[in-house]
Amino acid sequence: MTVTARPGDPIITPALVAEHGLTTDEYDRLVAMLGRTPTFTELGIVSALWSEHCSYKHSRPLLRTLPTSAPHVLQGPGENAGVIAIGDGMAVAFKIESHNHPSAVEPYQGAATGVGGILRDVFTMGARPVALLNSLRFGSLDSARVRYLFAGCVKGIGDYGNCVGIPTVAGEVVFDPAYEGNPLVNAMCVGLLKESELMRAVAQGVGNPIIAVGARTGRDGIHGASFASEDLSEGSDAKRPRVQVGDPFTEKLLLEASLELIHSGHIVAIQDMGAAGLTSSSAEMAARGDVGVVIDTLKVPAREEGMTPYELLLSESQERMLVVAKKGREEQVRAILEKWDLTAAVIGEVIAEPVYRVVEGDRVVAEFPGIRLVTDCPTYEPEARESDDIRRRRERNVDAIAERPKEVDPVWTLEELLRSPTIASKRWVFQQYDHTIRTSTVIGPGGDAAVVRIRGTDRAIALKTDCNGRYTYLDPREGARIAVAEAARNVACTGARPMAITNNLNFGNPKRPEVYYQLREAVAGMAEACTALGTPVTGGNVSLYNENPSGAVYPTPVIGMVGLVESLAHVTRSAFSTAGDTIVLLGDNTAEIGGSEYLQRIHDTVAGHPPRCDLTAERKLIDALLEAIREGAVRSAHDTADGGLAVALAECVMMDRACATGAEVDLGKWSSLPLRALLFGEAQGRVVVSTPDPQAVLATAARHGVPASTIGTVKHSGSLDIRIGGHRLKASVPSLAEAYHEAIPRIMQRSASAQDVALTSDAVV
Repeated sequence: MTVTARPGDPIITPALVAEHGLTTDEYDRLVAMLGRTPTFTELGIVSALWSEHCSYKHSRPLLRTLPTSAPHVLQGPGENAGVIAIGDGMAVAFKIESHNHPSAVEPYQGAATGVGGILRDVFTMGARPVALLNSLRFGSLDSARVRYLFAGCVKGIGDYGNCVGIPTVAGEVVFDPAYEGNPLVNAMCVGLLKESELMRAVAQGVGNPIIAVGARTGRDGIHGASFASEDLSEGSDAKRPRVQVGDPFTEKLLLEASLELIHSGHIVAIQDMGAAGLTSSSAEMAARGDVGVVIDTLKVPAREEGMTPYELLLSESQERMLVVAKKGREEQVRAILEKWDLTAAVIGEVIAEPVYRVVEGDRVVAEFPGIRLVTDCPTYEPEARESDDIRRRRERNVDAIAERPKEVDPVWTLEELLRSPTIASKRWVFQQYDHTIRTSTVIGPGGDAAVVRIRGTDRAIALKTDCNGRYTYLDPREGARIAVAEAARNVACTGARPMAITNNLNFGNPKRPEVYYQLREAVAGMAEACTALGTPVTGGNVSLYNENPSGAVYPTPVIGMVGLVESLAHVTRSAFSTAGDTIVLLGDNTAEIGGSEYLQRIHDTVAGHPPRCDLTAERKLIDALLEAIREGAVRSAHDTADGGLAVALAECVMMDRACATGAEVDLGKWSSLPLRALLFGEAQGRVVVSTPDPQAVLATAARHGVPASTIGTVKHSGSLDIRIGGHRLKASVPSLAEAYHEAIPRIMQRSASAQDVALTSDAVV
């Protein structure tokens, strides 16, 4: 069939090609594939599918090095979401994705539609979503613009999840000037399903109809994938139309309709119309099934008059799915959609001819040979070179940094760290989320990890997102190792065995050697950690070009960890609860302060080697902790991370403000270490536990070769009293709680004028 240009379509010129984000070599590759000049519609299709966001052209070679298989992995990378088996015929589907650029220019809708998209990725696998998580990064809250972005994103996440009725059970929020102008908004969804009901997005069956279901297609979000594949700039405000608009009420209907379709047996495949919209969903399903498809854009339900094939194919309007039904079952599919007040329209079919064809009635407006539209995207392995400036920062002797006069009182330092927005309680955030709806939440936001009950069983899943971008900035490989290890440690603290991860790789422009070096090294570190800890990668997202004219964000490889609690009796919380319990430190203290929140908050310094991550020791720690929990010897367990041991102990006594306790602690065993390193250094592989049976915990640790020390006792004294040789830190628990719980609410009470929050060129740069 002959492909013809539509009347009124622009002529293909070098300027138009460049506007679509294709390099000269990529355009030449397209022409060679087609054997002719592309139409405007074809140029738009390739611009979207060959964008970084859809094709992973700078990261795909690296991602192939990650461990992705294990006996419990049912579906690894390449599908809408990863899936792992958890026994008794049950499985967990989970995925994390970014909506960074949209959230930078329209925080409410950018964050809300990020939640909607990740929900669809999970329920298209046949899983019912049971939990949402997020991982957020913003600049300093001293900026009115940042407060506006922060508030908008949190409200967007909360409103969308609350309306759909899925609890937001965990997350993390970090504030650092490195994210000024380019926030990171990563959303994760977790769902449960029966192994037998797993659905994959693989088009098959010649003659099977292709059906668009859900919301009608509008002009919002066109070229959203391309927008996500370029640097933010002074012109980003003009790209607000590329940000989609979400409707959580339609999403709820679509969720129920999609699950009913999957269980009905009337369909063979289903996929979210996410990034690149109808184009990506149809092309990717065809490529997975190695079949051809034909799409008629005149049959696509549109909500605006006069939409062109280019617009209909590339729109990223929300709450839409693409379904391949069994031939002859069209009416049954339509009936299910009508039951949920949604539309279903046959817009194409699976064909034997190995082509991807788009028609507008009788006119063919786009045609590509077979699966090459997806497989022929170029991949790049650019030069990788570490930044000289970062290397100098890492090699700086941070031990030589003089203490501030106020540090003579370690209580002052501790309270300053507890007031740090990165460490302080995020209650202001999660009180806007419904984290108990569906009544399966056992541990919600604020602990080491969330725990969600698996209904009808005595088991639960533990969920966590984690990453320290400062560590990864100073040493990408070590930072990525730590991100995986800490997420695993957090999950283990709740009594769960870490099972698998999804990841969200947030980096700058990969064409710059120093950024590609960060990406390459971080992926290598992640692979090492996942292999050592037995937590394969089941999928994820790569978000590049996270920078603006002032520079790139910290390299931030966010880890979404899933673990399994074998019995609800093993669920363990973070805070101390029972006076008289003994406090035991699993792991050992070191003199490391490089990359710490202490250096950043107290000395405004980002330097030094990040703490060393011994993966063998981390595995032993997790095994020992889980065994002690199963034996009933552990009352509480809390990971020691940002802010160090003193912050961890403070959190243990006042994390739950309504049930605050106290503690007497003796760290004299480590009195030879510098005081600030002992109290505020962030040595890895440490967990603080409280126990009614310290000898059992110590014996279990010894069997696993894990250092363990009795360091104190839980009290109802209302104070945290830490002795270190001749030094002493004695703080009022109410004062610590005031610093920790009130820091963010007080900052967010500051008013901001419309001029402060308006997105101007000054705000972007």
